[in-house]
Amino acid sequence: MFKAMKYRIYPTEAQQVLINKHIGASRFLYNLALETKKVAYLGNKVLLSRYDLQKQLPELKNECEWLKEINSQSLQYVLLNLDTAYKKFFKGAGFPKYKSKHRGKRSFTIPQNVKVKDSKLIIPKFKSGIKIKLHRKLKGAIKRATISKTPTDKYFVSILTDTNTPFPNKSKIKKNATIGVDLGIKGFAITSDGEVFENPKYLRKSQPRLSCIQRKYSKYKGKKTKKLLVKLYEKISNQRKDYLHKVSTQLIRESQTIALETLNVKSMQKTINLLNLYLMQVGLCLLIC
Repeated sequence: MFKAMKYRIYPTEAQQVLINKHIGASRFLYNLALETKKVAYLGNKVLLSRYDLQKQLPELKNECEWLKEINSQSLQYVLLNLDTAYKKFFKGAGFPKYKSKHRGKRSFTIPQNVKVKDSKLIIPKFKSGIKIKLHRKLKGAIKRATISKTPTDKYFVSILTDTNTPFPNKSKIKKNATIGVDLGIKGFAITSDGEVFENPKYLRKSQPRLSCIQRKYSKYKGKKTKKLLVKLYEKISNQRKDYLHKVSTQLIRESQTIALETLNVKSMQKTINLLNLYLMQVGLCLLIC
């Protein structure tokens, strides 16, 4: 059974520069490979595989010498991710999109030669090791690691391990230990037992402070103001994640079986907005009459 653990890492300034180079190179190669595959198919109806693209890597490194600073296994893993995205597209998913420097996840993956020793993460190109905070014990053989960077310049590593433990057998479903969960719009969720989880609405609570900082940033475009804005958005995101973890943990601990309904929340929200607009128009008509 595979298990992923996420830890905070504290790279030095030189290591931060190299990490950012790996992130930028992964994004560059993904976009270049995607463009190459599109041109090859539209021009000659040729569907290039990741192995065809891997053969072009040595020539690309000669043209872009800065790519030689990047772990070659990480570059090959980028092509594997693109190949996986194409396979999902042919199965009905959306077409792969270009990666943006300013939006989306900033990360790169190390598929081999990952070690954790003496509270340090040891990976290729980082021989001295990166300081890591092991707040939970790492169990199993390490398969790969993914280093990511947040907009507030914090660095994390997600380590995938093989614990060599079999999946547990499915136990019989008991009525007394089974609940259903219905996702709401005004409230967050309600269970079949009648327990209601209220929607904390962290964004709405932070809106006055957020609006104030946004006005300052739109007027002055200062780096300090931008940093405050990014920190506040990160705080709201962390509050939401924390609430989701607490609710899911409570449901799992109290119940053996959980039934969920697949809902299109965006469509539900649009329907409610249209209904509210209709009721407002009816109310205005009644006042006029």
